[in-house]
Amino acid sequence: MPGPTLPNFIVIGAAKSATTWINYQLQHNPCIFMPGPEPHYFSTEFHRGPDWYEDFFAAADADQVIGEKSADYLAHPEAARRIAQRLPEARLVVQLRNPIDRAYSDYCMFFRRGAVTPHPERYLIRSETSIPRFLEDGLYFRHLSRFLDFFPREQISIILYDDIKSRPDEVIGQVCDHIGAPRTPSLKVGGPVKFKEAPMLPLALRRLLRPVKHLAEPWRQNSWFEAARSKFARPVDYPPLTDDLRRRLSEYYAYDVAELSKMLGRDMGCWLEAEPQEA
Repeated sequence: MPGPTLPNFIVIGAAKSATTWINYQLQHNPCIFMPGPEPHYFSTEFHRGPDWYEDFFAAADADQVIGEKSADYLAHPEAARRIAQRLPEARLVVQLRNPIDRAYSDYCMFFRRGAVTPHPERYLIRSETSIPRFLEDGLYFRHLSRFLDFFPREQISIILYDDIKSRPDEVIGQVCDHIGAPRTPSLKVGGPVKFKEAPMLPLALRRLLRPVKHLAEPWRQNSWFEAARSKFARPVDYPPLTDDLRRRLSEYYAYDVAELSKMLGRDMGCWLEAEPQEA
């Protein structure tokens, strides 16, 4: 009997590094199958068991390259070992973004949800934060080193958000070559992509409507629904990332960025000085 249908490749992160882009490009390649939702199986959903995971890929055609994206795998302490045990031959793809901008973007996501106060310094300074992921998820060298304990370097393709902005076709071609899929030109990202500047309903109204949120899903692409929503939605006024806080983040990431530069054979010191990059 044939074995279970499982991924040939996994996009493992990093979270808040614009991995929506690579996911969109690969999902729209007809030679590739990727499920819509992120399974998070090798991180937070491991308890659900292998049968639950395999169901994500049941609809794949026999001739398609199969993959998934779960952006939290990179930073999860058990994901590398679990993936290696279940999928030792899987090709891995990692997309990295300036860790300072990544940390601030993660904070902004929590701010939109009303989960943090309008004081980013309380969350983006190591000695102060109550949410370690804001800082620790950007320690790319540390996390990649853990994956390299289980996978040979040639199984891991590392792409940079900086390169996606300047040469997207080359980057998507590199990824397709890595996972064994035919190359396709890059596409302009469409669909339900959430930008930091996108208007949102006031937090109090979002909380009130949360129990019936699922009822609105079928209508989200309708013009009348979006018109009604736009009457109440407003841009979110995010607390700024100050120059002083950016400097402190630069100091926090300095060692990890220096070691990552050696790993990549490319000087990434510009991350510690660059202006914010929007994803």
